[in-house]
Amino acid sequence: MYERKGDKLLPWPRFVRRMALSFGLTLAVVSVSLAAGVLGYHLVTGLSWIDSLLNASMILAGMGPVDPMRDTASKLFASAYALFSGVVFLSAVAIVLSPVLHRIIHSFHIDENAP
Repeated sequence: MYERKGDKLLPWPRFVRRMALSFGLTLAVVSVSLAAGVLGYHLVTGLSWIDSLLNASMILAGMGPVDPMRDTASKLFASAYALFSGVVFLSAVAIVLSPVLHRIIHSFHIDENAP
């Protein structure tokens, strides 16, 4: 997907396309994660769909839960989803930043004397 060490720097329009693909992939990962959280909160904790969306969104954004979890299954799900959300957050940041960081690092490896 990325250019090799000896290749020239990617032209700006293609880099913008790469960034758009990166944002699209991030949006897909976050959307699937949010859907899993909403479904889990609804099925495991018995919250309404809108309350499940609120709780899943708040956990995924790193804010914390809104509704208290009353039983053991709910608490276990909330704990697992919070840990999962932390990994999703870090992965989303990595997916978005990888094209930018690759472009910066690749610019240091370009041999300007190469044909």
